[in-house]
Amino acid sequence: MDARNGIGGSLAGLDLRAEIDRLRKERNAVILAHYYQKPELQDLADFVGDSLDLSRKAAETDADVIAFCGVRFMAETAKILSPQKIVVLPDMNAGCSLEDSCPPDQFAAFRAAHPDHIALTYINCSTEVKALSDIIVTSSSAEKILSQIPLDQKIIFGPDRNLGGYLTRVLKREMLLWPGVCIVHEAFSETELLKLRAQHPGAPIAAHPECPPHILDHADYVGSTRGILDFAKSFPGDTLIVATEPHIIHQMEKALPEKTFIGAPGADGNCNCNICPYMALNTMEKLYVALRDLEPRIEIEEGLRLQAKKSLDRMLEMASATVGQGDLGPVRVAGA
Repeated sequence: MDARNGIGGSLAGLDLRAEIDRLRKERNAVILAHYYQKPELQDLADFVGDSLDLSRKAAETDADVIAFCGVRFMAETAKILSPQKIVVLPDMNAGCSLEDSCPPDQFAAFRAAHPDHIALTYINCSTEVKALSDIIVTSSSAEKILSQIPLDQKIIFGPDRNLGGYLTRVLKREMLLWPGVCIVHEAFSETELLKLRAQHPGAPIAAHPECPPHILDHADYVGSTRGILDFAKSFPGDTLIVATEPHIIHQMEKALPEKTFIGAPGADGNCNCNICPYMALNTMEKLYVALRDLEPRIEIEEGLRLQAKKSLDRMLEMASATVGQGDLGPVRVAGA
């Protein structure tokens, strides 16, 4: 039992879905769930989607409370965009390996060592790193935003070296890459992926750009989680191999029950190692307690929030500009 949160025997016998619905109304709350959350959390959420899209949708509601079933940097982004709302995260330990790879003090020192570079930073980072950045990008907006930056401008890209490397290959644009990775997307096995493709020779592979190059080299589509979901709806075949966190498949199966979706395997030949351990920390019980107690709560000092919001605002401005392609896929990677 978690005594601090009151999770354990005290919840025995509760109809958690009914209680969450009751608290949602009482608190005037909106519940958000990322595509990588457990199916039961996706199914009760008001909105399911990518992290930034969820935060923007929540900001447009008249909700007093945002319950974000995702990871900490996502809930912080929601607070940056909705400072007047209470934002709770079911488990404050739900972090991110990319965020962990980029401590703000080290990133600040890295920036100081390269004063002629601007910082183009992936949204999977802390509020403090966002505040140290010039422009934030998402996996769906990165190519469009990078295409607007003058060719003679030197760029630091962090914290995901795989996304940065992918952009370098697609746009032929050299950048100084921070050496962070997503532990989930690093876990895919090229050998096992090729075995799976041999078993399903007509099935395309859709991959997230957080995957390393040896996985992206075999992808027929590279894009954000939302982009992969859209590709699943549009490709003409009946079987798709999916190289990202496997809980996205829940939305695919709901939307397209006539198609077959197969998670790309890890080194042991299955997908268990590719389930995000941070996302998995959120549960129905913890969501209920978060709505009941309005804790754990995201708090951001106002000066820090405003500084971080500048880089987010710059991203939104550039992402809406009528130039470029604005998507990472579909595209074949050079050498694939």
